[in-house]
Amino acid sequence: MLKQNPGRQQSNYSFWLLNAAAYITWLGIVVAALPDLAGQPNRIVILVLFGLFFVGLSVYVFLEERPLLMHFYLLFQVAIALGISTLSPTDIVAHISTLFFILSAQAMLFLPLKPGIAWLVVFTIVTWLGGVFAFGAVEPLSIISVVGGYLFFGTFGAGLRQANEARQHSQQLLAELQEAHEQLQAYTSQAQQLAVAEERNRLAREMHDALGHHLTVAVVQLEGAQRLIPSNPERSASMIEAMRGQLKQALAELRQTVSALRSPEASVALNGSLATAVTHLVQTFHEATGLAVDLTMPEELPLLPEAHRLALYRAAQESLTNVQRHAKAQQAWLVIAADDDDITLSVSDDGQGLGDEVGDGRFGLIGLRERAKQLGGSLMLGAADEGGARIIMRLPVPVVEAADA
Repeated sequence: MLKQNPGRQQSNYSFWLLNAAAYITWLGIVVAALPDLAGQPNRIVILVLFGLFFVGLSVYVFLEERPLLMHFYLLFQVAIALGISTLSPTDIVAHISTLFFILSAQAMLFLPLKPGIAWLVVFTIVTWLGGVFAFGAVEPLSIISVVGGYLFFGTFGAGLRQANEARQHSQQLLAELQEAHEQLQAYTSQAQQLAVAEERNRLAREMHDALGHHLTVAVVQLEGAQRLIPSNPERSASMIEAMRGQLKQALAELRQTVSALRSPEASVALNGSLATAVTHLVQTFHEATGLAVDLTMPEELPLLPEAHRLALYRAAQESLTNVQRHAKAQQAWLVIAADDDDITLSVSDDGQGLGDEVGDGRFGLIGLRERAKQLGGSLMLGAADEGGARIIMRLPVPVVEAADA
């Protein structure tokens, strides 16, 4: 019987057969020796030695993966066999080599190849010495046949060892595959959750950016028109008409955003180039709010993908909205600068500066930061030289084949 580890050897009948064969072989030798022991003065000692060998066979099952104890076990069994050979009559000595068949299989089963072969050599030497002691001389042919038996049983033990190692390796691979499968399922679930969260964030950004600026400007115009109705109804009507234009533009952008969100192939795009869109944004913002915006940008902008242009436009849109809502400023500056590596959009004002109400925690700024991060860029919020706040979006300039700057 071998030590059974869960899932390793319980179905390996070869191990059970090997141990059963060891006990049967031991029993056959003892039964064959009993007639020759009759009348021998040391028969009790010999039987005790046979019993100790049996005890060793029983202890052997606990020595798997304990090579040092396995060496002591083999040494103990060799000493027992040598003692039996020394004390027994010559008829019994001829059967003692059969005990080494058992030990050969066991040595090659539980020990690595080289130590196992070394023990086969030890068994051969002990067998030869026992034969010389009992018979005075040993025929080379008989030694060769015995060594052949040791090699045969040793090869059988080594084969069982390799089969067991292959089984363990297969079971380990199966366990790793099952674990990897479970991890893959968990990662798939997480990826689905992240995809849903990312889609929600994208929806929130587009809805906020499409409506926030226009609604803010419309509210300012509505408040102004309300104040001017008694004293200047014509100016009030003009402001209401401008507000109507803002709301129509907001509705158009909302429809475009919803269309893009419904279809993965569609995308939110600017009407015209980035320069045209920003110029129009500054103009309508000034007309609606009366706040002066100084626009500075190069005559030619680098070729940019639509996602980069939209992100920069949304940054300008959100920044001007924040200036109107929070800064209490009289003047704003919008600067676009570009080189071979980066394009930068900066919006600053001369208002009251940064406060608790305006910070990185505002949703619009969070959305801008997410846009910049997705494109490999950054968004910075700080104090302006003019005394107000400054928002800077910096994006790397990718290599594109063609785009409308």
